[in-house]
Amino acid sequence: MINLLWSGVDTGLKPPLRAEHYRTVGLGRKLVNVFQSQWNPDTGWNRADCGSSGAQLVLMFGSTDALSRQELIAEVQQSHPEAYLLGCSTAGEILGNKVADDSLTATACTFAHSHIRTAEVALDQYPDSAAAGDALARQLRVEGLAHVFVLSDGLNVNGTTLVQGLARGLPAGVAVTGGLAGDGARFARTLLCAGGQVRSGAVAAVGFIGDRLRVGYGSMGGWDTFGPERIVTRSRGNVLFELDGQSALELYKRYLGEHAAGLPASGLLFPLSIRADANSPSLVRTILGTNETDGSMTFAGDIPEGHRAQLMRANMERLIDGALGAAQHSDSITGGKSELGILISCVGRKLVLRQRVEEEVEAVAEVLGHTRLSGFYSYGEISPRMPTARCELHNQTMTITTLREV
Repeated sequence: MINLLWSGVDTGLKPPLRAEHYRTVGLGRKLVNVFQSQWNPDTGWNRADCGSSGAQLVLMFGSTDALSRQELIAEVQQSHPEAYLLGCSTAGEILGNKVADDSLTATACTFAHSHIRTAEVALDQYPDSAAAGDALARQLRVEGLAHVFVLSDGLNVNGTTLVQGLARGLPAGVAVTGGLAGDGARFARTLLCAGGQVRSGAVAAVGFIGDRLRVGYGSMGGWDTFGPERIVTRSRGNVLFELDGQSALELYKRYLGEHAAGLPASGLLFPLSIRADANSPSLVRTILGTNETDGSMTFAGDIPEGHRAQLMRANMERLIDGALGAAQHSDSITGGKSELGILISCVGRKLVLRQRVEEEVEAVAEVLGHTRLSGFYSYGEISPRMPTARCELHNQTMTITTLREV
């Protein structure tokens, strides 16, 4: 059984984040309390008196401003002195079936029959994102590793190669899920909370260890393609320069019309679908930035030369159906009765759904029943397409990770 607990008082912080760091924490004590808490600037923490904490993992998701408040992190760490704090900044926070902005959520977890191993890397200490992912994997390789959940800076990383490096270094059959930190629609600064320390330019992960843990995952979109399919004629990693020999940025502006003035944020409403050829499955890519000087566009993941690319636009009903489908797929893997569900949805979906945004979370909650839900709106989602598929970076999806012990 996985239990969730929150309590909190004030304290200081841990030593600064190192370039590479790991520890193993045993999770052997059962807790009877089940609780999650949320902080907002108007009312503070909405906590209950849950007594002493025995949690060993706390997931924290909050706005950039909220996560920057060291006193809030200190309260959580003092409440859970044995816990590893893992979280990131967001474009919106999910707790239960509700979505909030400018808040901070805390979900403290303990496992009856499993334990965890944690890892952290600083991106600036590696030549590229793939090397950072490989370094992260080396820290997590241990007998009995069942699953890896990873969170990353959302702006200073190539999510595609990060995931590739991480997946290559892990034992066969170990899946990876997670996401990239957000910063609303500002794209100015994203933050990672790792081991109680908050900073930019970092990646952290937790590896779940134990043969009684069951992990499910699902990732679905719901966007419609439109316009002609074009060939990527010039790109470099996640930077796109030309489609069909024309400036990618100028093409985008023509299609966006009046929305072009709002780039890169308005580009979230019109993601890019890419695929290797006519018979390959497609991936969705979200815009992170534009460069007026060279006419380029930076995306959350790779845009390989020779791939086919096509613009996409929202279909609200299909977006909500996509969230429902992701929940059904994840729940089917764990056999139902999941005890914790981590929801990572894309900032672009939130901007499109607007006042209907909670409908996609409610659709997930309906499928997962009494499962405790936590999560955030991101700049990228990480998950395999299906149990036998490789892990990939996705954009504009609802991606769900469900956990239970048997």
